[in-house]
Amino acid sequence: MARKKKAATASHPLHIAAAIRARRRRLGLTLNQLAERSGLSSPFLSQVERNQATPSITSLMAIARALDVDIHYFINPPPYSEVVRRAANPEFLEISSPSRYVRLTGGHAERRMEALLMTIPPGTVAPATARDGEGFYYVLGGRLTVTLGKETFVLGPGDSAHFDQRHPFQMANAGKRVLRILWVGTPTIF
Repeated sequence: MARKKKAATASHPLHIAAAIRARRRRLGLTLNQLAERSGLSSPFLSQVERNQATPSITSLMAIARALDVDIHYFINPPPYSEVVRRAANPEFLEISSPSRYVRLTGGHAERRMEALLMTIPPGTVAPATARDGEGFYYVLGGRLTVTLGKETFVLGPGDSAHFDQRHPFQMANAGKRVLRILWVGTPTIF
């Protein structure tokens, strides 16, 4: 029992470091920009983000103001109600598409990955695209046609594709049945 308590206490500063870094990156700020906004030095902020220095309450308040959040944002992890997704209460994403998207990830603001259940009607072809991050596609039912650059793959139930989405890719349901895919990727897109 005592050992678990120590591990939880030791991970607390790491949570602060990770939360500061994640929030800064989400806002698209450099360390220098955060330093200007907070009045703290870039080297100090770099040490804080790498968990090599612990900010005082005064410094943490300055960082919170600079990142436009309350200080509790860095101290309290998201409540469980924001990290658990119940099947009885799905979150359907409302976007103009013939496909249906259900968010499977929690609802906390600083998540860095997204998981979606996608239901794609027959004949649907998504436009070729490229975007930051990775994508993992797992076929639950139907046939997924994936074009990566100049190569095309047809995936069936149980097949998966995992790739850097900065490279051009295109997805299609060229089959006659509904296609169901589990997609997990970074960064969040919705």
